[in-house]
Amino acid sequence: MLSHNFFFHKSPQCITAQTLIPSYNYFVSGDGKNIATSFQIHRQSKQRKLRLRHSSHGVKASLFTSSQNSVSVKAVITVIETVGAALTHLGLSRGLDEIADLLGRTILVELVAADLDSKSGLEKPTVQAYARKIGSDDNSTFYEATFEIREDFGEMGAVLVENEHHREMYVKSIALDGLPSGAIHINCHSWVQPKFDNPTKRVFFSNKSYLPFQTPSGVKILREKELQILRGDGKGERKTSHRIYDYDVYNDLGDPDNDEDSARPVIGGPDHPYPRRCRTGRPRTKKDPLSESRSSDMYVPRDEAFSEIKQATFNAKTVYSVVHALVPSLKTTLADPDLGFPFFSAIDTLFNEGVVLPDIPTTGFLGNIVPRLVRAIEDTGNSVLRFETPEFVDRDRLAWFRDAEFARQTLAGINPCAIQLVTEWPLKSKLDPEVYGPPESAITTELVEMDIRGFCTIEEALKQKKLFVLDYHDLLLPFVKRVRELKGRTLYGSRTLFFLMPSGTLRPIAIELTRPKMDDKPQWKHAFNPSWEPTGIWLWRLAKTHVLAHDSGYHQLISHWLRTHCCTEPYIIATHRQLSAMHPIHRLLHPHLRYTMEINALARQSLVNAKGIIEGCFSPGKYSVELSSAAYDQLWQFDLQALPKDLINRGMAVEDPTAPHGLKLTIEDYPYANDGLLIWDAIKQWVTDYVPHFYPEPDLIQSDTELQAWWTEIRTVGHGDKKDEPWWPKLKAPDDLIEILTTIIWIASGHHAAVNFGQFDYGAYFPNRPTVARSPMPIEEPSPADTKKFMERPEAFLLECFPSQAEATTVMTILDVLSNHSPDEEYIGGQVEACWADDKVIKAAFERFHGKLVEIEGMIDARNVDEKLKNRSGAGVVPYELLKPYSGPGVTGKGVPNSISI
Repeated sequence: MLSHNFFFHKSPQCITAQTLIPSYNYFVSGDGKNIATSFQIHRQSKQRKLRLRHSSHGVKASLFTSSQNSVSVKAVITVIETVGAALTHLGLSRGLDEIADLLGRTILVELVAADLDSKSGLEKPTVQAYARKIGSDDNSTFYEATFEIREDFGEMGAVLVENEHHREMYVKSIALDGLPSGAIHINCHSWVQPKFDNPTKRVFFSNKSYLPFQTPSGVKILREKELQILRGDGKGERKTSHRIYDYDVYNDLGDPDNDEDSARPVIGGPDHPYPRRCRTGRPRTKKDPLSESRSSDMYVPRDEAFSEIKQATFNAKTVYSVVHALVPSLKTTLADPDLGFPFFSAIDTLFNEGVVLPDIPTTGFLGNIVPRLVRAIEDTGNSVLRFETPEFVDRDRLAWFRDAEFARQTLAGINPCAIQLVTEWPLKSKLDPEVYGPPESAITTELVEMDIRGFCTIEEALKQKKLFVLDYHDLLLPFVKRVRELKGRTLYGSRTLFFLMPSGTLRPIAIELTRPKMDDKPQWKHAFNPSWEPTGIWLWRLAKTHVLAHDSGYHQLISHWLRTHCCTEPYIIATHRQLSAMHPIHRLLHPHLRYTMEINALARQSLVNAKGIIEGCFSPGKYSVELSSAAYDQLWQFDLQALPKDLINRGMAVEDPTAPHGLKLTIEDYPYANDGLLIWDAIKQWVTDYVPHFYPEPDLIQSDTELQAWWTEIRTVGHGDKKDEPWWPKLKAPDDLIEILTTIIWIASGHHAAVNFGQFDYGAYFPNRPTVARSPMPIEEPSPADTKKFMERPEAFLLECFPSQAEATTVMTILDVLSNHSPDEEYIGGQVEACWADDKVIKAAFERFHGKLVEIEGMIDARNVDEKLKNRSGAGVVPYELLKPYSGPGVTGKGVPNSISI
């Protein structure tokens, strides 16, 4: 280790470092600790001791009189080693960093007092020390620093960290022991850039939370500066190392410079309203000045990039590998992208035998990345893509064929938030009849009463709330003409009507398919109903296939992508821009906002982009995100994202103070609603316990400048296309804040889990949920050849309507990955945050929250064996477990993670 001796010239008033002439002495520390040089300066009045420390700005001295006592404080910094860093950290910089490690100068740590000096009114001097490497464990490396601080240093407000290496490091935590105020463990989970690239020291605040006006005087400036850094200036192209959060429209999905067919409109703004994404600042394309150029490396703020530090099976990395290696291999194997399945038995081979992949370098490592999907063939050296049999098929391989299962999945499948009560009759379109044709529905009173007679009339069914509908008619109809111009695609507007049976189950009674006026052709529409004669049976099955393709697209683009991933990104950006890391609401939300931005960036890169997975495999094709924008414009309201209000809005519940959760469900056995309300209430109680602890007086809500700026920015910028809507909640009282926070947490946890983690179970056997319908109904302007094919081999006609082999295997692969839980998944209420553990009141509230979630697990288990609940139990029925809070790793069909982590 290297030490400096310094000679000072003193002034009459004070001791200053006017002259510093270093002389080097080499020594080895016997105890291995970071040693600072101590020496004495003689004065006439008394003796003082100076303790010197080095920093990037020179030498700092902490001054003690002999009468002042000091305490020894030890800091241990945990740094996670990453594979990416190891691969890139080569050459001269690595040698320099190794020397820094040997000299014990890896990380400069600086302690900042919470309060100002009571005498001078200025910031107290910080205390610095270098941390040296003391060991490692698994993928973590530990560094230790020792400080001597005065007893009157007071409470610690923050820790400043400077990275002395030439590469970034991921700081997991800082543990401090020996402070007069007690031990502190700070969860950092942050990338710290080298001082050579970014000279600004990183600040990590103590675990104690403060509203803005409560901020200790010693860290007020640090609090404000940190927010300024995170906001950036809105200029320039973002670099990987940046931590800047800013907004932009979705203008990077297309690639007009590649070819004209890859151009896409800007999504976001008056023409296509949409939530905002994170700004990257990439250059505009040459052919379209409104579009941003594509990049293989999508920027996210550095602290949102987790795929390098979570386990190797982390979902973002896995999805990337599947999209960029496995899917191209499938295209090589399945050379004809339009080839369908010749028989249903050919679909079964995907689970029994699999698809042999070409022996090319890109497939060699996939067995390690997705071992559940890709297995090596020892004899040939090739790999085979073979899917696990979904539980849905394993329990009852013919369930997909039955109307009862078709109906049950509207309540307990992966899109249980679209069905709604019929409140007006007759059904009627709200679209312009001059453009789309007559608005009246083809589902008539006579048609319905033919099916429900013996139970009730149509008037009685409406009064008794027994008619329900999946209504994709007006949303899809404006896209029909354009989608039909795409190769291998067709589309209708659709309505599906259900009747609530005395058993509490639904029965489908009619499907309406509509083609609008187009190409000088009049509107075409037809109502299909269950039949007992051969032609009618097959027409009904084909009509169901179209509806299921519509439902699959609505599920993926709206219930899943729009309502969770897309709408949550503005909450994340605003939280980092407007709420300090020491703000209690930032700390409440943070576990529910982690990992999402990296997944969303990957989606823009490979899933929802032009010619990406969604466009290539789902019915709307190249208009998929435009459809999502239309749904945002017509349907999305923040207040209706709250589960109780969503259920009331769809007519699936009414307010009832005497009922559980304050709601009476229209369909009592509605698994998504029943289990979802348990999770919702648990979240709301946790938030209700949390908020008043930090806002004991109601007027503190309105006076919290950061909180008000956060909510204003969400409404007027992040969701700015809807900023003038009257339904936005006001933020004036604690109850307002509790409802807003509960809604955000529910969407990121419960709602996302309900629409995501069952995708493989219900969608892998794609006849149950085809993502595309490729051919129109055989009675819509049929050619003689089509009529002949349908009448002679209706099964072949159905198979040709299903997705192609290439489309099906691609979607099945993606659904497997999307349904997977990472081994280090963070589940709701599973682990207390360090900042909560230090607060007895909040820790106790969190333990109650955790206990309630464990109780919910048992309640859901009990419901799933209750034979009276026929929508979640019975012969061959898959139990509804999507909202069970906890799960093991893999594709389990259960588990509610804290955040949208896949």
